Amino acid sequence: MNSISKLILLAAVSSLALASCEKAQTTAGANESSANETPASVATPINSNVKSNGKAKNVILFIGDGMGISTITAARIFDGQSKGMSGEDNMLSFEEFPHLSLVKTYNLDAQVADSAGTASAMNTGLKTQISKINVRPDGLFAGCADSAAVQTTLFADMAERAGMSTGIVTTTRLTHATPAAFYGHSPSRYWEHDGDITPDGVQRGCIDLATQMINYSGTGMDGGLEIALGGGRRNFLSKDEGGRRKDGVNLTVNWSKKSNAHTYVGDASALRALDPADKNNVLGLFDKSHLDYEADRENAEQPSLTEMTEFAIKNLEARGTGYYLMVEAGRIDHAHHGSNAYRALSETQELARAVALADKLTNDEDTLILVTADHSHVLTIAGYPALGNPILGLVRSIDRKTGKPSSETSKDADGLPYTTLGYHNGQNPRSDVPQTDNMVQAKDYKQQSAIRRASETHAGEDVALYAKGPGADKVHGVIDQAEIFDIMVEAVGLDK
Repeated sequence: MNSISKLILLAAVSSLALASCEKAQTTAGANESSANETPASVATPINSNVKSNGKAKNVILFIGDGMGISTITAARIFDGQSKGMSGEDNMLSFEEFPHLSLVKTYNLDAQVADSAGTASAMNTGLKTQISKINVRPDGLFAGCADSAAVQTTLFADMAERAGMSTGIVTTTRLTHATPAAFYGHSPSRYWEHDGDITPDGVQRGCIDLATQMINYSGTGMDGGLEIALGGGRRNFLSKDEGGRRKDGVNLTVNWSKKSNAHTYVGDASALRALDPADKNNVLGLFDKSHLDYEADRENAEQPSLTEMTEFAIKNLEARGTGYYLMVEAGRIDHAHHGSNAYRALSETQELARAVALADKLTNDEDTLILVTADHSHVLTIAGYPALGNPILGLVRSIDRKTGKPSSETSKDADGLPYTTLGYHNGQNPRSDVPQTDNMVQAKDYKQQSAIRRASETHAGEDVALYAKGPGADKVHGVIDQAEIFDIMVEAVGLDK
């Protein structure tokens, strides 16, 4: 039964429930890469002699959280203009991939989705409800002590059962919705530590996501995550140690006790001191909450997304087992929620660098690379700007008399200038205060919106899926998000 059939059956059964990265280097003294450098200039393929049997040995799933089509277009121009180009003819690394599809993102109960339901669809092949992580609507408390409901099978479970290694890299908390869908099951995405669980959940014996990640086995035996790099330290530490846990447990210690090969690191220097070829199982928590935006990151304290991706790939490749790695550029989403296009685009630019490096470090004959988004955002690109107009700038159209960009800004019906980028809703509603180029191109500027909201929202249109490697030929047309799971399963040849 394919994912669409399972979706229809599941929706019918559940109707009552529903109605009620620094340039990626691992040496300690490495300098941060500039936005104009490409990882390809320093990367060397490390498995170039592997021959293909028609199946994927490895799967890398990149998720740009909130990276809708308008974000990709704007980031393409932003990236190009940072290199001195006009920008429109630039290409982000993953836009060069040969296979492309549009992906439907809705949740079972929501026209405009959230990250929990969408990441669940990709990791289980089943749609679920908004804010739920890898649970069926008729078995929301699966995995809790007093529930007999069967947990959904994760792609990571299947990979571990087949002897593959698994890893997560994210710029968010490792217990945030998207990374949690890699390993966890929860009726609420917000149960990140034990103090977050509601009284009902406590009574049912539910387990917080941080504990689930540390205890994750995949096979139910000696398996588990080999790599987990991101933020969210506070959810793994007790209150006495500066964390938020009420149970007094230090989960980083529990990780280190799992075996002599399990290593915990808390900053970029400690990660750079490790040799990925040593095949340590590494938990890296580089901030108490989310990692800083790439535009603000302190290189000595936090690794970049690209650096974490490089470490994970080299570590997993050294094992020779094949692997499933999920890499999330999670803060694209957060910048959009803050109506801040500059950081959303620079985070997308960093994702493109990480993808480029991953492509160089792997072989097309044995590694399936997928790049997609969980959902979109309400960013718009409009106003008839001239070719090469700064993507963050005020609109200047073509002067019809001279055929050149006008020296004057375009004006709205009230005689005010406006920007190319804006949000349908957000934190900075359109006003009668005139804007200047210096104002709108600053990295802290919040683009104007039509509707005032404390936080800008997700959008409901389809997102893109880019693919290359074994199994990538299945990426075409318009698909449901749950079919990404099927594409990965078929590419590796796993048994469901």
